[in-house]
Parts: sequence; structure tokens; C-alpha cells
Amino acid sequence: MKINRLLRAAVLFLTLAAVAQELNKPEGQRTWHGRVGGVPYDFRFPTFKRFRDAYWNPDDPRLFTDRVVGIGWALNFGQLIPRLRDGYRRLAERS
Repeated sequence: MKINRLLRAAVLFLTLAAVAQELNKPEGQRTWHGRVGGVPYDFRFPTFKRFRDAYWNPDDPRLFTDRVVGIGWALNFGQLIPRLRDGYRRLAERS
């Protein structure tokens, strides 16, 4: 259970750091999305397009994309499913 506490503390720290980063910018320059410590964050109101681009975008080669809301990454199922399918085919061909 120590790992859970550590992960929660890390998420809380990153969230606070991201909010502080935005609040340190002049009011007109605050975008409420970006990166803190290499980790993406986005506190804007979510849109359907951003959800689709994050969770289902076969044209994006990345498996992990920026989350639509909050801190961290999303899983691009538009890349995951074809990769799993290809991996399964390769395993089946070896047998």
C-alpha cells in the first residue's frame, strides 16, 4: 500500500505544481495546459475532438497521448488494438 500513497502524493504534487505554473503566468498568458516535470496536464474544459484525438487516433503513431483532463497520459486505442492484433498474428504464425 506504500506504492499507492507514493503515487497519490506524486499526482497531488504534480497537480499543485501545474496549477502554480499557470498562476505564475500573467493572466492573459494562462493556457491551463502544458507540461510540468515532463508530465502533461490539461485543466481546460474537455471537447469531443480532444477526447477522440487522445483515446482513438489511428493516425497518431503514439501509444500514449496527453490526457484530455488532469495530469498524465491517455491510452490511444487506435494504436493499441492494431498492435495487439499484429502481435497475436505473429504469435499464431510461429505456432
